[in-house]
Amino acid sequence: MLDILKVIILGIVEGITEWLPVSSTGHLILMGSLLQPGLSDAFMEMFNVVIQLGAIMAVVVLYFDKLYPFSKKKSKKQKMLTWQMWIKVAIASVPAAVIGLIFNDYLDAIFYRPLPVAIMLIVYGVLFIIIEEKNKKTEPKVTKISQLTLKMLIWIGVFQMLALIPGTSRSGATIVGALMIGVSRECAAEFTFFLAIPVMFGASFLKLLKFGMAFTFSEFGFLMLGCIISFGVSVLAIKFLMGYIKKHDFKVFGYYRIALGALIIIVSIARMILG
Repeated sequence: MLDILKVIILGIVEGITEWLPVSSTGHLILMGSLLQPGLSDAFMEMFNVVIQLGAIMAVVVLYFDKLYPFSKKKSKKQKMLTWQMWIKVAIASVPAAVIGLIFNDYLDAIFYRPLPVAIMLIVYGVLFIIIEEKNKKTEPKVTKISQLTLKMLIWIGVFQMLALIPGTSRSGATIVGALMIGVSRECAAEFTFFLAIPVMFGASFLKLLKFGMAFTFSEFGFLMLGCIISFGVSVLAIKFLMGYIKKHDFKVFGYYRIALGALIIIVSIARMILG
């Protein structure tokens, strides 16, 4: 019963932090360290990735009309724009897909620890604050996904690739990259949501293959519960973020990331001292 409660908490944390640019990995590492579910390390490593499937289904449900190119309600032009959007998503996904396939396990082995995660949280938190201050007096050059050029897509794709380092935050990295080249907050966030679909499905598939699909009945139940919780919470988190950034900038997330990074460092040091 206690492990069920812990899985529910982790699902809530994933649902909130996957879409807010604050690093779901950083939060799951911190919460996993505090909660310490009675499940194997191998299962928890896979669980922390695969419950993202619940989160990504929230994007599919909320943006289905924009994502579905075969809708009878769409004109030929609208269908063409939908296909163009998917082509842009594919282009921007290439850097992370290539590097992830080659180096994902290597990067996890090096960086999937509290201190590197904390450092990346702080670094990107500072970047958010600096970029928002710089953009305060400038108008965005791009307000629609259709306006993104090939050069911009590659730039955003490179920043998404940087998010392979745990603690960076996939949404945080891509939003930072987009803001740097003059993309509006709303457009940056929405394109980040769409970019997550192939990347997160791919990452989850690879983790499931690595784990071997050798679930016990209870492990399968925990995984499904985590996905369902992360889906429901993600719907609320996405709606909140899109409403929030219409009136506010991303600096508050920068400050939060810095505070969280400092907290992870403090908790890690305390655990080392206390043994």
